[in-house]
Amino acid sequence: MVGTGASSIQIVPEIQPLVQRLVLFQRTPAWVVPRRDRTITEFEKRLYRQVPAAQRLARLGIYVSRESLVGGFTRRPGILKAAQRAALRHLARSIPDPRLRAKLTPDYVMGCKRILISSDFYPALREPNVQVVASGLAKVDGTALTAKDGTSREADAIILATGFHAVDAPIADRIYGAEGTSLAQSWAGDMRALRGTTIAGFPNLCMVIGPNTGLGHNSMIYMIESQLNYILDFIGTLDRTGAAAMDTRPSAQRRWCDGVERRMAATVWTTGGCVSWYLNAAGRNPTLWPGSTIGFRRATRRVDPAEYELIPQRRR
Repeated sequence: MVGTGASSIQIVPEIQPLVQRLVLFQRTPAWVVPRRDRTITEFEKRLYRQVPAAQRLARLGIYVSRESLVGGFTRRPGILKAAQRAALRHLARSIPDPRLRAKLTPDYVMGCKRILISSDFYPALREPNVQVVASGLAKVDGTALTAKDGTSREADAIILATGFHAVDAPIADRIYGAEGTSLAQSWAGDMRALRGTTIAGFPNLCMVIGPNTGLGHNSMIYMIESQLNYILDFIGTLDRTGAAAMDTRPSAQRRWCDGVERRMAATVWTTGGCVSWYLNAAGRNPTLWPGSTIGFRRATRRVDPAEYELIPQRRR
């Protein structure tokens, strides 16, 4: 198994009982908090059916509790110290071996990389058929896997739980703008968009979950709904003005991105002391939203026509 991120913590507990030996190559340990799942009681189910407002109130409570963490990610990482202590207690309870525990203890501020939720990952790692290699994988040569510390292990199969690309969009190679330039060429490895939704030079292109719309603390559904409201107003603006298309003004996109960048400077993703898939090759964070979901909803409530160039219909 290569990787100890969000994919690995789901795979490892499932395959550990099925294999004779499992070697886990870890590049960087993650902060892992226990999963607090529980069974919804029959009383709660009846209550939610008979009093729908009670379910809405419960959902609001979940939303508010998650939203309360935004300050820890974006302004004051110290807010997350309580969660960090809980994660360390979870690690200590789950891993009695001090040497293994040291391998699994992060050395960066919680939130700098994705926080993981699992109650069965650590117990799987302490089983006798599991070995954690904390120096990461350097080379694969046939059946031999060599770690960065020079040691080698033989393997029958390799599972690559090494994440995914979040700082580029594969579809960008297939989208072309008004000047015949692809979106990938326009971005040149550094994704940028106005309000995470529209892009200068690409009239009438609206994206969902575009640059700087990701979250580390709450539901992406809320962000998607906010963008859909913005896109509906975009379409409504086209109808009201009779324009054939609207193209984002480069100056408006630049102002928006500069504002996001200023806010990003104080976040845990910038100051937390880690390298994560949130960052692109230039060290910039084009993936996450450095604020509250409420703030993003306000920012995408309606289209500001001044931020766009209206392209008129062609006369026949």
